[in-house]
Amino acid sequence: MAIFANQPAKRFRKSMQPIPLSTNSARLIWSLSWPQVLMMLFNFLIGFVDVWVAGQIDHTVQASLGIITQSLFLFLIIATAVAGGAVAAVSQSLGAGKILRAERYTGLCLTIAATSGLLFLAIGLPLRDTLVRALQVPEAIAPLTAYILEVFLYTLPPYYMMIMQNAVFRARKKVMVPLYTMILVTAVNTLGDLGLGLGLWGLPKLGVQGIVWSTFCAISLGALFGFAMLRSDGTLRRQIFAPYCWVRKAFPYLFKVAMPAGLMQIVWHFGYLVLFAITASLPHNSVVALAGMAAGARVESLLFLPAFALNLTASILVGHLLGANQPDEARRMGLRILGIGLLGIGLFAALLWPFLADIAAFIAPKAEVQAEAENYLVYNVLAIPFTLTTMILAGALAGAGATVYNLVGMGLGTWLVRLPLAYVLGHIVLGTATGVWISMLASQAVQAGILLYIFLKKDWQRFAMSKTRNGART
Repeated sequence: MAIFANQPAKRFRKSMQPIPLSTNSARLIWSLSWPQVLMMLFNFLIGFVDVWVAGQIDHTVQASLGIITQSLFLFLIIATAVAGGAVAAVSQSLGAGKILRAERYTGLCLTIAATSGLLFLAIGLPLRDTLVRALQVPEAIAPLTAYILEVFLYTLPPYYMMIMQNAVFRARKKVMVPLYTMILVTAVNTLGDLGLGLGLWGLPKLGVQGIVWSTFCAISLGALFGFAMLRSDGTLRRQIFAPYCWVRKAFPYLFKVAMPAGLMQIVWHFGYLVLFAITASLPHNSVVALAGMAAGARVESLLFLPAFALNLTASILVGHLLGANQPDEARRMGLRILGIGLLGIGLFAALLWPFLADIAAFIAPKAEVQAEAENYLVYNVLAIPFTLTTMILAGALAGAGATVYNLVGMGLGTWLVRLPLAYVLGHIVLGTATGVWISMLASQAVQAGILLYIFLKKDWQRFAMSKTRNGART
């Protein structure tokens, strides 16, 4: 019986063994990046299908769903912040060969995810009407928005678990599992939206109920799939949940990584809301500017899916290298990933450049919106080298646990450059949206310069765990 009892632990430890970093770094980077590009694409499709189906039902449904979707970051901020800490802690532990520490950080992060998701649900439900009023939702769609928010709150516990599970698998370089998870979630969500939202294939047409409950079911199935994968490789067992004495020593490192990451999300998203307000209050053609911004941002979000994937890859590999006590190689790996990103995505952007007007015409039916969308794309495509530098180096610094540097770079670029410059150029000097787009280009250049200086000149590797500091020994 003892032999059979030890089988889950053996499967777990085999799955958690550090994977040797290949001498062919380009192949290694590619093997980790392409599944994450597809993962980000499927993640994008979930929101896209929801919004498209909502638009087919009624514009009020689309508006209400859009309001809640834009507020998503407020509810998921703890999950995304702790997920970044999980990647840093688990990847560094595996790189150091500290298997017990890696499995205990896995258990700790899963516990935090479960607790946080349930806590937000318990707090949010009785306050949902207050939250809707705080979002300044028009009275005509307030009840509908409150209903969508209520179902979304029910979705938070499985959503938190899915985010954390995917982070743990990424830290272990098992990037195919998050990809399979997102394929499953996208498929279920799409079929539910079309079938139950629009009544296709003979299914009952439930409208907005079909959309929101399809999302709930899809995310819940994604979380259950993650649990099944954790169970199958021996991860999900009692021993990964460490005693309090270990948690008390290990939690400060997780907090040190997650807190600046969470603050950075707040700084970034609130900065974007302020930029939105500056654009909405432009002295000339503000409505057209907002429409062009929305249309251009859709193209931009697709263009940067590979950049997000490289951000995640940099975090994984730098974490493993620092855990293996190879700080110089960690720096070189970050620069290699940056070089690959600048070459590959930069070349793709150069190929798109002659067709920006055609792309704008495809996504924006009105001529004036087309012109503004093209204007938006011109400045943001020019910013691609700076944006890539910021995103990839931010991923590398996150893998080291040096998220405070990301907070500094993003905060300075957004609040000291982008927003003041957007107001001065957009409202005073030019009086048009072009001033706002110029400010976005300028702030990306400043952010990239700050992070590149930090990456090349500062000792950011010191934020990583070692055997004797920054967390428990085992």
